[in-house]
Amino acid sequence: MDQQSVVSVLLILATFGLYIGISIYNRAKATSDFYVAGRGVPPFWNGMAIGGDWMSAASFIGMAGTIMIMGYDGLAYIMGWTGGYLFLTFLLAPQLRKYGRYTVPEFIGDRFDSNTARLIAAIATIIISFTYIIGQLSGSGVVIGRILNIPAMYGTMIGVVVIAIYATLGGMKGITWTQVAQYMILIIAYVIPIIFMSLQITSNPLPWLTYGNIVSELGALDRELGITEYFTPFAQSEKAQFIALMFTLMVGTAALPHVIVRFYTVTTMKAARWSGAWALVFIAILYLSAPAYAAFSRFILMTRVAGQQISELPAWTEAWVNTGLLQVADTNGDGILQWSELIIKNDIVVMATPEIANLGVFVIGLVAAGAMAAALSTAGGLLITISSSFAHDIYYRLVNPKASDKNRLKAGRWAIVLATIVAGVVALDPPGVITQIVAWAFGLAGGTFFPVLLLGVWWKRANAKGAIAGMLTGLVVALTYIFLARSGIMLFGIKDTGAALIAVPINFLVMVIVSLKTAAPSQKIQDEVVDLRYPEQMTYRDGEVWMNDGK
Repeated sequence: MDQQSVVSVLLILATFGLYIGISIYNRAKATSDFYVAGRGVPPFWNGMAIGGDWMSAASFIGMAGTIMIMGYDGLAYIMGWTGGYLFLTFLLAPQLRKYGRYTVPEFIGDRFDSNTARLIAAIATIIISFTYIIGQLSGSGVVIGRILNIPAMYGTMIGVVVIAIYATLGGMKGITWTQVAQYMILIIAYVIPIIFMSLQITSNPLPWLTYGNIVSELGALDRELGITEYFTPFAQSEKAQFIALMFTLMVGTAALPHVIVRFYTVTTMKAARWSGAWALVFIAILYLSAPAYAAFSRFILMTRVAGQQISELPAWTEAWVNTGLLQVADTNGDGILQWSELIIKNDIVVMATPEIANLGVFVIGLVAAGAMAAALSTAGGLLITISSSFAHDIYYRLVNPKASDKNRLKAGRWAIVLATIVAGVVALDPPGVITQIVAWAFGLAGGTFFPVLLLGVWWKRANAKGAIAGMLTGLVVALTYIFLARSGIMLFGIKDTGAALIAVPINFLVMVIVSLKTAAPSQKIQDEVVDLRYPEQMTYRDGEVWMNDGK
């Protein structure tokens, strides 16, 4: 093992030890600790934990690579994900927190007074979270595979073991503080390389101010090579696909069960709003940095790697070729690597760039540790969501309502172990790149849950039959469209990653029509829905708004 690999392994092992130590120290002893961290997390730290939960392998590993390869069209990811947090923070999170449940399926089951709706929501949550976690485990495989110079599938196996250990131990309480630590590590690991690259290329340490000049130079290089310019809109995708992807990521963000549950861990509606505000600040740091990362990476590859003799390529190329994620082929036989002959997968750009830019073994190791933090933080939140959907919403609420705390925790921990193993097996041969797999999860979440949650909070006439019909229709349409689009059957040029633009309007339409054609909810439920719109110190009853202090 070379020096760089040793440093990377030591840094990753140190962070693994930190995560497991935090989980042991904050070990969940009660169901409220396991599912909602005892509802006592301060908004600032919860916002940072949301940032850690949100900064998945797709954001850390995949997003800059997607922007580097797609150019302008890759910005749909940043715009969609950020816009979705605004939906969630202002339209759903405070109201869902006031309702005071543990999970999204529990809210749906109680809001619509239907165990059938609860069961459908729980199954859909497991499907969505399972799809999402495959991308995270695949990301951990990319990182570990490169460090140990082994195929990515073996790296995935190692990641599965670590995630299963700390998620099972700490539950939501442990994962909350683990995600705070992971956010700190991943954001430092993401920002330091672009500062060094900015210094190296422009002599200015502020990449957010300098990468615009590099983008202009990239345009000139593209013109020389006769390829589509990096910043040309809709060069890599149709306008309809850009809008569909952005919409899918927006509604998916606002409806992802593992993100929503983070807002259940604070004390009040006000704290939920502040959690969302802080989360946007912490998320923006990475999202404003990703385009800079992409521009610098592409510039270095085009000016320092493309055009070199094949026989004289730097050592890092061989290491990445061994992972199966980089292809270098002299197709025209001239002995020189042309830009068109360098086939680099989206998922290795962030990991490979510190090596490409020769930033030193410590920075390369730091990025590896940050990438693992991103994959593990989101995977932990997803596992808790899968666990709570099975152990709380299905086992406790539907199968065995008299189950003790001990048995509920045991069921939750076994659900985590089994889900990790099954997802790990699928991630050994992932069905797509990380950002693509994650976009499927967002399409399923938006198509299934966004209309039901939005109407469930803001339309008191929405009833159980409407919710059931809407969720089933949305889930089936989203799944069907993803499979059809992957086989080449598309509407308006919308690919599999834009499935929610098809599923969400149909879900809304079905839910509204069925709700209007069937009996209205009870007056008690309608009053509860109206009550959700008022601050916690106010209560709606008997057609009037009352202050809870009696005045």
